[in-house]
Amino acid sequence: MTDTLLVINAGSSSIKFQLFAIEPGDRLDRRLKGQIEGIGTRPRLFANGANGQRVVDRSWEIDKVSELHQALDELVVFLRDYVGRLPIAIGHRVVHGGPEFVEPTLLNSRVLDRLQRFVPLAPLHQPNNLAPIKIVLERQPHLLQVACFDTAFHRHHPEIADRYAIPDRFYREGVRRYGFHGLSYEFIAARLRQVAPEIADRRVVVAHLGSGASMCALFNGTSVESSMGFTALDGLPMGTRPGQIDAGIVLYLIDQEGMSAKEVEHLLYHDCGLKGLSGISNDVRDLLGSADPRAKLALDYFAYRTALFGGMLATALGGIDGFVFTAGIGENAPAVRQAVVDRLSCFGIGLSEAANAKSDLRISSEGSRVGCYVVPTDEELMIATHTLRVLRKYEMPEERRA
Repeated sequence: MTDTLLVINAGSSSIKFQLFAIEPGDRLDRRLKGQIEGIGTRPRLFANGANGQRVVDRSWEIDKVSELHQALDELVVFLRDYVGRLPIAIGHRVVHGGPEFVEPTLLNSRVLDRLQRFVPLAPLHQPNNLAPIKIVLERQPHLLQVACFDTAFHRHHPEIADRYAIPDRFYREGVRRYGFHGLSYEFIAARLRQVAPEIADRRVVVAHLGSGASMCALFNGTSVESSMGFTALDGLPMGTRPGQIDAGIVLYLIDQEGMSAKEVEHLLYHDCGLKGLSGISNDVRDLLGSADPRAKLALDYFAYRTALFGGMLATALGGIDGFVFTAGIGENAPAVRQAVVDRLSCFGIGLSEAANAKSDLRISSEGSRVGCYVVPTDEELMIATHTLRVLRKYEMPEERRA
């Protein structure tokens, strides 16, 4: 029977998962893509097979799957029924690796304890990323688990790019610019060598535009600079996060508005960004379909700030040879791409209206001095690839694979 790897991306009320078969030559073949959503409210498991056909769609009463550990139990039951046995390893997306975790890492209780320290730096993601790891460690301690970090790809920036202009002791304590969405950028850097080799080794700005959004400057496939910093609040405006904001505003909210630190945290993570600007929705699809002028303001602001950071990253690279859109908005919203590129025309970037409308691989016009591309990302495949490498390094005896 073919061995499999499971990739888990856990949220506050959902578990996204993908299952990969390990084929000869260590080729990874995606067999399942699914999710358990509505944990604690309207729990539902659904998944599609390799051909895109739905293979399971199952719902439960709230008390049956009201907590994460119950959802994991149901996922295990489903995998045993569908595959015949459990995967031999699990790869997890972990948003923040701090200053010490710079590569995919084998998980144990000691590593988990160290990762808990970064919860305050990513309160929207880190607790949910770590929760299933803890459960699996308790219930299946011999099952190999690997943490793949969104910060790791950026951890080789030059010091000048990672510093804040604050006293040195804070930098030595780990207060520095980390950057996020590294698994996505790592995949794009590798993918460009296959689909756009003409820019893969050159100066490329990648815009990962989704509910969480950031940008990265690549040179020769390596991260040079990122729009995000110490936490996943910085940089571009996002679905519910503000992006770049004057630190004095936080002081104002505390001193003048009387808000507690927790209240400010909730505001910045849940009530700002496109949601805060529009007062309508954090979903770009809703905003594109709305006639409300506040929706237009939010979209214009998003495009303006994306182009602004594009110019900043081009400066970090000393020029620009390619611009890549990826992630949910970047891959699926031609109007947003057009609005961004219109503001970047000073760099010699122009779009083909027809190619952009179809979301072709190359969407730049014939006269564009800079190639512009739409490249779908695949963070789960990146996690599976890293997990397999760690698995081969720490190969488990056959008797532990039950």
